[in-house]
Amino acid sequence: MALVLAFGAVLLLSVSLSGLAARTVLSTALLFLLAGALLGQGGFGVVHIPEGAATTLADLALYTVLFTDGQRANLAALREGWRLSGRALGLGMPLIMVGVAVPAHFLAGLDWPTALLVGAILAPTDPVFASIIVGRKDIPLRLRRLLNVESGLNDGLALPFVLIFIAVAKHQSPHPGQLVLELVLGLGLGIAITALVTLAWRLPLLSAEPRLQPLGPLAIAVVLYAACDLTHANPYLGAFAAGSALATLDRTAARHFHPFGDLLSELTKFAALLVFGALITPDRISDLSWGAWLVALLAIFVVRPASILLSMLRTRLTATERAAAAWFGPKGFASAVYGLHALHAGISGGQAVFDLVAITIALSVVLHSTTDVPFAKLLRMPPPDNLPPGEGEAGTAERDAEQRRQDQLGGPGRRRTP
Repeated sequence: MALVLAFGAVLLLSVSLSGLAARTVLSTALLFLLAGALLGQGGFGVVHIPEGAATTLADLALYTVLFTDGQRANLAALREGWRLSGRALGLGMPLIMVGVAVPAHFLAGLDWPTALLVGAILAPTDPVFASIIVGRKDIPLRLRRLLNVESGLNDGLALPFVLIFIAVAKHQSPHPGQLVLELVLGLGLGIAITALVTLAWRLPLLSAEPRLQPLGPLAIAVVLYAACDLTHANPYLGAFAAGSALATLDRTAARHFHPFGDLLSELTKFAALLVFGALITPDRISDLSWGAWLVALLAIFVVRPASILLSMLRTRLTATERAAAAWFGPKGFASAVYGLHALHAGISGGQAVFDLVAITIALSVVLHSTTDVPFAKLLRMPPPDNLPPGEGEAGTAERDAEQRRQDQLGGPGRRRTP
């Protein structure tokens, strides 16, 4: 119960300071990370983290964020932004894997399979820590699409490499065919389940009460998560594919779910950050060698920016947009989940891998979540400075009017769907 109390207290503080955070370098994500470090066993020892809680929460947070983010990338958006996203995934991501593995081998002293494992773990990005860049409509659309699609797909694409390098580090034979099958199965389940449900919603018999409409997409997410677990399909590609399919096939349902989905992903993200922060103890930090610290810094300041800048050569992005795309490659929940998998996989360097990954994620949260506002200003898109202290009846009426207007845009006679 102490953990629940701590989460509620930090959540209350973060919500109360969220208006200030939207205008300054203060970050709500950073508040949860620091609170976890202070309240955990490495700090004041107020809360005890149950075994497996970090893995479970990080996995749920990643799944929820991907399902929600997928709804920002419908089929039309994927087609329009595929050239940039394809460069980031096809060229930038392999460069990041190799670029992290080389210093991990020579500076941190890891053998090549373990070093490549670290590169695969730190390759995925998590732009929820730079939400002012990805989530705001006044930021250039092509930049938002690039970061959103890249982060939505690279989590699932990195998982096979993580599993392959874990198997090699354990001196086992990897099964690439099975891993490819899991990727394809996750992608197929995400699209198929969503398509079947949205088609069923078009039947005259099926309709949802307005206040329950956000629960329809949530039900899809729950069914898909269970289906992926039972079939060993890749849940991360499945989540993003399902979100994208929902936005393509039923925009009304996606629009009704969006506010609820954003809040749900924020809650899971904050809970995972609190628990993950509690794992970053002084012992872990003091045990890291100078080479490991240097690898973490190189991964953030050199490898990611250089890889994306190379992959974005001869594109229509402006110099400022390229800089933003290169910098905003935060390490987040995918890296945390994969790092915990490496820790519990029984490989000889598992502890060193997790400590290196954990400190890189912590540095990334600090650096990227506190530089989103300065970058927004650099893009000449200042953060909101007119946030009211509270929203009264006038604000509620305006929001309701806007919702009615959006519903009418669906066309005459369009039936509300679950």
